[in-house]
Amino acid sequence: MLGLREVTDLRPRLWRLMPGLVLGGIGIASMVRADLGLPPWAVLDHGISRHTGIPIGTVSILVGAVVLATWIALRERPGIGTLLNIIVLGVTIDLMLALVPETDNPVARAAFLLVGVFIWGPGSGLYIGAGLGPGPRDGLMTGLAARGVGSVRAVRTGLEIGALAIGWLLGGRVGIGTLAFALTIGPNVQFFLQRLTYRAPHEARAQTPSPEPIAA
Repeated sequence: MLGLREVTDLRPRLWRLMPGLVLGGIGIASMVRADLGLPPWAVLDHGISRHTGIPIGTVSILVGAVVLATWIALRERPGIGTLLNIIVLGVTIDLMLALVPETDNPVARAAFLLVGVFIWGPGSGLYIGAGLGPGPRDGLMTGLAARGVGSVRAVRTGLEIGALAIGWLLGGRVGIGTLAFALTIGPNVQFFLQRLTYRAPHEARAQTPSPEPIAA
């Protein structure tokens, strides 16, 4: 049962988590509408969607649930942010694609790509910085690394390449957007994570240096 501090601390974290996940869903949907290439896991979702007819956002939810199921074997513990990550991202993707029509206008497609690639920075900064649990793919990465499969970097690279390869074989969209995402996601997220990570009031006070004594 949560104590008073935990309940009080949860609300501001959720206020960061939810907008962050919505931004992430908008980012994926924007890249889908750009039709110039998707992030690796979205390539997998898109490939499955093409073969099954299931909307890509719904596929994202299903794939996220399957990945989360692997946490049982790895003995990883999901948080509320993990579960909301799976649901909110997928629902937002499908909703945005229903509202925003396809376009052949090259300027509009380029704009969709730029927005989609950029918006993942603040989105990730908000939802990761909320500290309510990693996304399902992040937990798979850390779980495998903790059990000696490889370093975090090596495991994450392997997972991304694997998802990309399977998605490409299934007909998922790979292109300049995939490359742009891969090259910018690291510094983009790092920049915003440093600025958007939530710190509870008692943590912020603990990190605030004491004022220098005034010389007589």
